[in-house]
Amino acid sequence: MLSRPSLAAASLFALAVSVSAPAIAQEESLSVSETALPEPPVADRRPRSFTMHGITVEDPYHWLRDQGYPEIDDEDVLEYLNEENAYFQAVMAPHAELVETLYDEMRGRLPENDSSVPIPDGDYEYWYAYNEGQEYRLWYRRPRAGGEDELLLDENALAEGHDQFSLGTIAISPDARLLAYSTDTDGSERYVLRFRDLTTGEDLPDQIPGTLGGVIWAADSASIVYTPVDDNWRSKVAMHHTLGTDPSADREIYRETEEGMQLGIDQTQSRRFLTISAGDNVTNEVRLVPLDDLTAEPVLVSPRVTDRQYSVEHWPGGDAEERLYIVSNQDHVNFAVYTASLDDPGTWGEAIGGSDDYYITGLTAFQDFFVLEGRDRGLDQIDIWPHSFAPPTRIEFPEASYDAGLGPVAEFDVDTIRVDYESMVTPDTDYSYDVTSGELTTLKVQQIPSGYDASQYTTERLEIEARDGTMVPVSLVYRRDTEIGPDTPVHLYAYGAYGYAVPPVFSTRQLSLTNRGFIFAIAHIRGGDDLGYQWYLDGKLDRRTNTFNDFVDVARGLIARGYTSAGRIAASGGSAGGELMGVVVNTDPDLWGAVVAEVPFVDVLNTMLDATLPLTPGEWPEWGNPITSADDFRLIQGYSPYDNVSAQDYPPIMVTAGLNDPRVTYWEPAKWTARLRHLRTDDDLTVLRTNMGAGHAGQSGRFQALRDEAEAQAFMITQLGVEE
Repeated sequence: MLSRPSLAAASLFALAVSVSAPAIAQEESLSVSETALPEPPVADRRPRSFTMHGITVEDPYHWLRDQGYPEIDDEDVLEYLNEENAYFQAVMAPHAELVETLYDEMRGRLPENDSSVPIPDGDYEYWYAYNEGQEYRLWYRRPRAGGEDELLLDENALAEGHDQFSLGTIAISPDARLLAYSTDTDGSERYVLRFRDLTTGEDLPDQIPGTLGGVIWAADSASIVYTPVDDNWRSKVAMHHTLGTDPSADREIYRETEEGMQLGIDQTQSRRFLTISAGDNVTNEVRLVPLDDLTAEPVLVSPRVTDRQYSVEHWPGGDAEERLYIVSNQDHVNFAVYTASLDDPGTWGEAIGGSDDYYITGLTAFQDFFVLEGRDRGLDQIDIWPHSFAPPTRIEFPEASYDAGLGPVAEFDVDTIRVDYESMVTPDTDYSYDVTSGELTTLKVQQIPSGYDASQYTTERLEIEARDGTMVPVSLVYRRDTEIGPDTPVHLYAYGAYGYAVPPVFSTRQLSLTNRGFIFAIAHIRGGDDLGYQWYLDGKLDRRTNTFNDFVDVARGLIARGYTSAGRIAASGGSAGGELMGVVVNTDPDLWGAVVAEVPFVDVLNTMLDATLPLTPGEWPEWGNPITSADDFRLIQGYSPYDNVSAQDYPPIMVTAGLNDPRVTYWEPAKWTARLRHLRTDDDLTVLRTNMGAGHAGQSGRFQALRDEAEAQAFMITQLGVEE
């Protein structure tokens, strides 16, 4: 499969659903003094300053970064984080019953026993399942011709004895005899790669620690390609490992030497080529290596050009010559499709031109057709194209606003494909689409054991004018019996970075809020690519403040249209969306009744000044390089949340962090929390919860993760004074 290279972050909401009509009452939000809480922790202010570009910056909480990082064993640091966790628990203790109720509601919407739709691949079909009470998946297969189910991998067994567990990849060898899988048990995203003999069920002696998690099999099933991560959690090399040999003898296929560029590996849908993409957030180049000869010299498709992205898919031909399909933004901001020959991959001929309205997001080539995915004026589309480029067939969907995309298809020569579909009121639905007849067949609809009646909910898509005249889309969902007015609580969410579009999806978790009378709103702000690649460009670098202004203006627009009022909005965002939260509480604190900032990227200036951190060099095209540019320094300093906390009233703020997070390091939320508490002039809450054994994604396990969400929602509910 081919898709536009991008760095996306996980959405903060997942599955969703409902029960009874809401009863809403307002009460005073609980302050520190009213609940007789202990005094909050006070972090030491240790003098530290530096001067760059003639500007002096004070950083009194610099000490919260363990100077031995990535080892974290500084006693003062750990003591402070544990004190913050104890304070958070004290704040939440009076609401333990509410947290448990929310958790029970969310868990009740997840089937205890559940399974995915099987995916055919060769002689077998593969799927995963959950068993009652278990946190993690079990992976199975069975012969397509008929036969017994075969358990391949039990994540629950692998997770036993670990507080944190993540499966990085699971990949079957071409001969179906071997399984490659990778695991992370501390949230650091440094995966250990292992191999299992499926004829015996036993793991092979080969173990490769410190990988990015992904793996590609050679055509002969005797070797694999993987990407290790270095001490700075950067993937700079593609390695070739032959099973049964010492990993220390593994051979380099390609090494990237340019600072800021990292490697990603994949394979074409035809399974003929390994693709090695070297790039950052805006620039890349791709090399091809035949999977039946991994010792061959990698073939560079086209040298990197700054601000040009491309990705490559392969079609071995049939009635026409073998070709490469290339999707790139070299001639149009919304990308176009090109073809090239294997003999001359750098010479591209335009096949499907770019469009101001249609934004191409991915292309997957099959034997008799290719699938082009994109968004037409912000709405997902899936088009089936013949290789002759005759007019395509568009798959039609029934709702005016939805999320749809190509589902998992393992094989190359197929006449049906999988389609994933959902909306804010329609649960996740798996379809089979017959390419010849155009028929959509429902394979599975997301189950909600506690019950869900879509007719009780309504969804809207608004456009709200930002201060510069740009119309910003907003997706809403709420119960039909919700009384809309100044007292209505709203949960407003956004991300707004890296060209990641927040889709209008179904969320079982958000039902706990909508069933209490909340409106759940997604602001499709600039910085994401919701309305095309230009939408992303208009929210980065020197246009970064558009992202923050859009969010504030959406909130004001909802107030102006009578959906809510200032102080009745609970805002949330995570990672780069947490940066958004940090900015808007500084600029417009009176708008928010509560703010939840999850693993927030809030110490932007200091992070972008530190080239030793895992992601910093690759992030300069996104935020700017304050080391080399005084203009970038002043720009970032002007909005960096940590650097702009001031002596003013702030809304109640809940902050989360992961001690082992390699993306947003734990000290960013810790430093921000300390400065907020020192400078805020009111008695509202600032709380920090650091997961001492997790990373960027928080707690693992399908049920454990609900605890974190229940606490976040309880914070919103209590601070807005909403009760059942």
